[in-house]
Amino acid sequence: MSTSLPPEWQLPDGVPGGVWEYTQAEHIAGEYDDYFAENRLFEFDEQVLLKHFRRPGLVVDLGCGTGRAVVALARHGHRGLAVDLSPHMLSIVAEKARRENLPIHCVRANLVELGCLGDRSADYALCLFSTLGMIRGRQNRRRVLEHARRILKPGGLFVVHVHNYWFNLFDPLGRRWLVNHFFERMKNRAVEPGDKFFPFHGIAQMFLHTFKQSELRQELRAAGFRFREWIPLGVDRQRPLGHPHWFGRFRANGWIVVCE
Repeated sequence: MSTSLPPEWQLPDGVPGGVWEYTQAEHIAGEYDDYFAENRLFEFDEQVLLKHFRRPGLVVDLGCGTGRAVVALARHGHRGLAVDLSPHMLSIVAEKARRENLPIHCVRANLVELGCLGDRSADYALCLFSTLGMIRGRQNRRRVLEHARRILKPGGLFVVHVHNYWFNLFDPLGRRWLVNHFFERMKNRAVEPGDKFFPFHGIAQMFLHTFKQSELRQELRAAGFRFREWIPLGVDRQRPLGHPHWFGRFRANGWIVVCE
């Protein structure tokens, strides 16, 4: 089951067709919490956030989904601003906030176009569960990071999670994708290194950009961030990678990075 897809020229900046379908599909929002119920990456995310977001303040959750992170933070005394392109995801966040009387406001927006958010208005910002990778085009992803930097107050913190391009080496299907991806890029220069298209929940061409460590470092620095903590994730994405100095840039499933 999928929603009707508008012509490519009508899609928002940085939003490929598969991601647009994802954000507009009511069934995906409705099944989201159940689908990821056993994924303990959310628990680890929460531990990282509570470790660094110590003083209560305004948290902007960029690509909030059903609000797992922002709801958890609001329960610990933070105020939340939930930003997502999916009206169905935001309705779930709003219902959670209403049910628990949490100070969370919802904004429907494309993460590439966040002029609606004021400069230096947030104490913290986050972009988790590889949401940054759902933005197509390097310049568009950089715009998201620049917005995150712009909306933070001096001394504010930003936490981001992405998947690792080279982790595909450790999976037979991943190795096949790496080979096919090489030849696809030879034929189509619009495909950037790390761009993946795959079927997901009835969406034929879901999109995800996977990052090399050097690329992620370069993009965060270009947006004006410094690194406070760099966490390579283990194979199961539920804990830090063991012995990260031993080829960690290849072995990590992905990274959670705390920036300031």
